[in-house]
Amino acid sequence: MTAEDVHAPVLRRIDPAELLVVLPALNEQDSVGRVVREVRAAQPEATVLVVDDGSTDATAERAAAAGAMVMRLPFNLGVGGAMRAGYRYGHDRGFAAVVQVDADGQHDAAEIEQLLAVPDADVVIGSRFAGRGDYAVRGPRRWAMRLLSRTLSGIVGTAVTDPTSGFRLCNRRAIRLFARDYPHDYPEVEATVMSVKHKLRLHEVPVEMRERASGASSITALRSVYYMTKVLLAIFVGLFRRYAVPPEEGHHR
Repeated sequence: MTAEDVHAPVLRRIDPAELLVVLPALNEQDSVGRVVREVRAAQPEATVLVVDDGSTDATAERAAAAGAMVMRLPFNLGVGGAMRAGYRYGHDRGFAAVVQVDADGQHDAAEIEQLLAVPDADVVIGSRFAGRGDYAVRGPRRWAMRLLSRTLSGIVGTAVTDPTSGFRLCNRRAIRLFARDYPHDYPEVEATVMSVKHKLRLHEVPVEMRERASGASSITALRSVYYMTKVLLAIFVGLFRRYAVPPEEGHHR
């Protein structure tokens, strides 16, 4: 053992049994069962929670049949509202980490291990555009994503190549914050700004993602310019917004 080894910080890796995987889902009956099974196969010790965001199809039933716990919201709150419910669940039960996975099949559950492999970050973002895989965005969406990436990276002071990625891990510090206050309009982008404002440690890792197994993205080519304008405005508003400050506490699972 060298002198460097003696003085190196000891970083605690997250115990899989303390991991909560949250799937916000709205009318994803065609894919949610498969995604739940993939998550359970990849992280068999983790707890899987599907937050049914006011679905009108069989999303809840198929998620439960695949082995997930299901939280049914009485009406649609959007991804931000569904994830806040998931963070509140994770906080109240003392989980060490929450991983968000989309229910549409885009995220590969095997890649959760890449997020878990960063023990010294409060928020770990899985990026489609950081050097792995062949996921591509073309046309107006590509231009909008590049501008959004450069703007957000400049604001937070670190590279954010995939600003709208919903594949991310939050540790206890971040869970405590997001259980109290989580953005609704553009949750992933605004949550990144929010993390930096609260001095959370942010890290991005390259992951491989797939095309959606079902449904269609809400960010179409025709809406890209409109979306970009609104989300950039939301970012700058977020810089001056006063967020809830969670109290320090010693609650552990």
